[in-house]
Amino acid sequence: MLHTLAALVENHPGVLTRVAGLFARRAYNIDSLSVCQTDDPEISRMTIVVHGDDQIIEQVRNQLNKLVIVHSVTDLTAESVVERELALIRIKVSSETRAEVLQTVDIFRGRVVDMGRTNLTVELTGDVEKVDGFIKAVRPHGLLELVRTGKIAIMRSEI
Repeated sequence: MLHTLAALVENHPGVLTRVAGLFARRAYNIDSLSVCQTDDPEISRMTIVVHGDDQIIEQVRNQLNKLVIVHSVTDLTAESVVERELALIRIKVSSETRAEVLQTVDIFRGRVVDMGRTNLTVELTGDVEKVDGFIKAVRPHGLLELVRTGKIAIMRSEI
């Protein structure tokens, strides 16, 4: 099962290496990782997506919490969260297929950010399923390049 972990860590060189090393030493693969400074310049937030059962994830959380550079780790998997991913996708187009590709971009609420004679680049934001669905829809036209941020997530506000 995929788990999404949010870790608040110290914001200085070497922190990413130490956290990634913890996963590597235990032979756990990180599916996606996003890191950014928080409103406090001394703290960064890591959003880590990893496969594992509940026991493995609990072990990972405990190991992360033992690191002095880690302030807190939260498993967001079962929580009510807003999650998004950003993708930039360069798609092959011709004069015959351009309109169809642009219609698909519109249906998925994407945005064309660059256009050439033989390709266009689309920016798409949404949950992982939306990004995967768009890629599946345009793959027959020819994917020239694909860049994804990985998942980011934040707890929903209480109503």
